[in-house]
Amino acid sequence: MGPQALEPLGGHVFLLILVVVLGDVVGLIPMAALVAVMIMVSVGTMDWHSIRPRTLRLMPLSETLVMVVTVTATVWTHNLAIGVILGVVTAMIMFARRVAHMTTIEKVAELDTDHDGAVDTRTYRVTGELFWASSNDLVYQFDYSGDPGHVVLDLTDADIWDASTVATLDAVQQKYAAKGKTLSVIGLDGASQERLEKLSGTLGAGH
Repeated sequence: MGPQALEPLGGHVFLLILVVVLGDVVGLIPMAALVAVMIMVSVGTMDWHSIRPRTLRLMPLSETLVMVVTVTATVWTHNLAIGVILGVVTAMIMFARRVAHMTTIEKVAELDTDHDGAVDTRTYRVTGELFWASSNDLVYQFDYSGDPGHVVLDLTDADIWDASTVATLDAVQQKYAAKGKTLSVIGLDGASQERLEKLSGTLGAGH
């Protein structure tokens, strides 16, 4: 760690000593002087390279948005805690949005047939993490009218993370049932299987 990197740390240690050891003396210092000290500490602590236009152009839009929300909220409310909380919430939303687009569903090419050679089973394979953001449109990804009498939903490469996904799977099953068809969910294990067994049929289909 070089001397320049130690400068902000030294400033923080000095302020800590002032507040803890010399609190009474600090109380006599005019507020304007303390504000000036804090401004200089902030300037020394700030990574100015991170807000250069060239750096901002290279950063993902989501990270830039989180930084803007955090700074704007802190300056607007004069409360760092509020800025941090809003920044964390924004980061969570952007992460969920990014992960949601990583979930895919594909119709397996192979079809099972009965003894007469007629197609009787269609298999769909889902890959990715299933939660409220990624499973929202799952109910619209199936061919309810064109699929055969038995449909298999293979979730071997997927995980169920919340009740919203279970409600979506219930909605898919009810749509097939309305067409006189059955849906089988396979491939789950562990917490995902337990979550499905515990919540399925108890949430209602809101789709």
